Amino acid sequence: MPSSKKHPPLDDVAKTIIELLQEDGRRSYSDIGREVGLSEAAVRQRVQRLTESGVMQIVAVTDPMQLGFPRQAMIGIRVSGDTRVVAEAIAEIPAIDYVVITVGSFDILAEVVCEDDEDLLAMINDHIRPIDGVLSTETFIYAKLQKQLYNWGTR
Repeated sequence: MPSSKKHPPLDDVAKTIIELLQEDGRRSYSDIGREVGLSEAAVRQRVQRLTESGVMQIVAVTDPMQLGFPRQAMIGIRVSGDTRVVAEAIAEIPAIDYVVITVGSFDILAEVVCEDDEDLLAMINDHIRPIDGVLSTETFIYAKLQKQLYNWGTR
């Protein structure tokens, strides 16, 4: 849900709606309405505005291991030239699910979900390294996903 646009500050009702959906994305609008003091229709409109504006997404989070993708890795990428252009190209690769531009040892971090080591090797050699501007990569293979939460709330 990348966006560099500035969004107006969220009111307390919008923040509560987001937090309730972070706890359970299947929660009914009528249940949320009871929590925040709005009608089901008003909650539906609020959720629609939040999703259309890019403030939030409602998605099903899966366990890649159980879906046949046991190899996950974070790839650190060093770049020459415009990092944003390289990040855009990397973000177009379907198997990559997370791309951030950083200001540390790596210019870009990209998370990939693969079927096996051969798939990971092909991802790096055939898709990432040929991108103009990629200088080098370093791969961090996930041994175990210890924690992954999406309910960090609003501020």
